Amino acid sequence: MHMLMVIVAGIVLLGLFILFGQLWGGTTPALAMAAKIFVPVWLAVSIANLWVGVNKAGYTVAQELPILLVVFAVPAAAAAVAAWQFARS
Repeated sequence: MHMLMVIVAGIVLLGLFILFGQLWGGTTPALAMAAKIFVPVWLAVSIANLWVGVNKAGYTVAQELPILLVVFAVPAAAAAVAAWQFARS
């Protein structure tokens, strides 16, 4: 359940990045840039989630790495699709 909540939070954060891209730039290149900027930010958040799982919840790094992959990949893939769509238009 926690993994799903983190993925949904990533999608919501991507939406906020795109919203701020719309508010500050308003052009499709600005929206594509906002989606691209989201990816390293989300990587940092995903690594922080791994750190919490290892240091606070007691999981091993080997147990947390597949979760890191899924938690990072789903919102990052959504950001890649959004950036591609905005760059096309």
